[in-house]
Amino acid sequence: MNTILTLIPIFIFLVILLGVGFFARQKGKSSGGNFSSEYFIGSRSLGGFVFAMTFVATYSSVSSFVGGPGLAWSHGFGWVYYASIQIISVMMVMGIVGKKIAILGRKLGAVTVIDIIRARYSSDVLANISAVVIVVFFTAMMAAQYTGGANLFAAAANVDYTAGLALFAIVVVIYTSIGGFRGVALTDTICAVVMLLCVAITGFAILHSGGGLAGIMKKINTEPVLLEVRSGGRLSVPFLLSQWLLCGVCTLGLPQSLVRSLSFKDSRALHRAMIYGTVVIGIMMIGMHLLGVLSRGVITELPAGKTTDSIMPTLIVQKLPPLLAGFAIIGTLAATMSTVSSLLITASSSIIKDLWLRYSSKRAAPPNDRQIRRFSMLITFLLGLISLLIAVKPPSVIVWINLFAFGGLESAFFWTFLLGLFWKRANATGAILAMSGGVVSYCIAMALRLPLGGSHQIVIGIGAALVLFIAGSLLGKPQDEKTLRLFFPEKF
Repeated sequence: MNTILTLIPIFIFLVILLGVGFFARQKGKSSGGNFSSEYFIGSRSLGGFVFAMTFVATYSSVSSFVGGPGLAWSHGFGWVYYASIQIISVMMVMGIVGKKIAILGRKLGAVTVIDIIRARYSSDVLANISAVVIVVFFTAMMAAQYTGGANLFAAAANVDYTAGLALFAIVVVIYTSIGGFRGVALTDTICAVVMLLCVAITGFAILHSGGGLAGIMKKINTEPVLLEVRSGGRLSVPFLLSQWLLCGVCTLGLPQSLVRSLSFKDSRALHRAMIYGTVVIGIMMIGMHLLGVLSRGVITELPAGKTTDSIMPTLIVQKLPPLLAGFAIIGTLAATMSTVSSLLITASSSIIKDLWLRYSSKRAAPPNDRQIRRFSMLITFLLGLISLLIAVKPPSVIVWINLFAFGGLESAFFWTFLLGLFWKRANATGAILAMSGGVVSYCIAMALRLPLGGSHQIVIGIGAALVLFIAGSLLGKPQDEKTLRLFFPEKF
């Protein structure tokens, strides 16, 4: 009976998301616009609230609700300080590059961020490398999201891991495939609201079970290292600074966030989204990581044979009534599904728009709208299925898988976008060297666990990419004046 009560709100939530996907499909058909523009960026029609929520929901993954709070349980308030840098992500991405990308997207008719890269650097080689990098790292991130959501679902609802994985993974793949970007944006908005509800419910469970804030802090005070910024030396200053680089500054280079800048309808929507998004992401990131620390006053020991990823699922199962547990699970599933759907539609666009359509349009009989629609849905479905199959045998601590993919994408795209949009001398040679060298350097550093004064390996990836970018741009052929006039009209 308890399991049924837990599952009821979850099933209702999944049905609602499927319904929104079908609604978005009908809405897209009735818009009468270009299919690619509608399917991959929602015909540039998002208002401020929906734009902010799809950004926040994309950024807030399962690691924000399971992996991150679990590490906060282990490390204490030092991990909350680490997580605090994420508050600036919305303001930075939208404020620094968002508006410029939106303006360029309308000038160029760009549907993907790779369209922007191709136009800026006039290089098909760079565009192809970009597409491959996106598909590879996005697939890894999607598998990690599936794993985290399925683990929580299995533990809290008392169902088999594989069955839980298949259930919500198939739902997210279906509504993404049929609804496209508009479906993703609308479901992301629902998911973001549900995630806020999850923070509130989880906070209630912790405070109620721990005897209030005073009772919880009394228990935490018995372990002074949990109160230290450096967690008793476990979090070095170089590590914290490099993590802020990884999860703060360098989020400017995440394609899944940048592509959303092509979707808002006007400047007013952008400005409102910057405010809405910053407030909501602050509540989610600080709130969930803070609750992770406070849960130490409720769960004092790690369950036998479990990782820190089990802390929040254990708390939900043990400390909440079945019906409320179902709502709490929905919050984490929402974080998982919103991230997967956003990654999925962006990865699909890289294959369809940036590879297949790019080269098939050169044929004597290029594909028509109906063929593009069918193939887009097929590729989106297949990418989701591949990630699902990878997740059947789950990786270990989710947060590290997610951060690895974050770092790979940032090593590839951070300088490519930042210097490409704001440095006239940037050219294809520099961008190709930076993207290839940055990713390779980062992956080698991660594989060998190369130390750099205690810093995260993102420092190696970003550093190598910067050196290669500058060297290649200075030695390579300068960009043509026509392109520079388009990207830097204020300098002519």
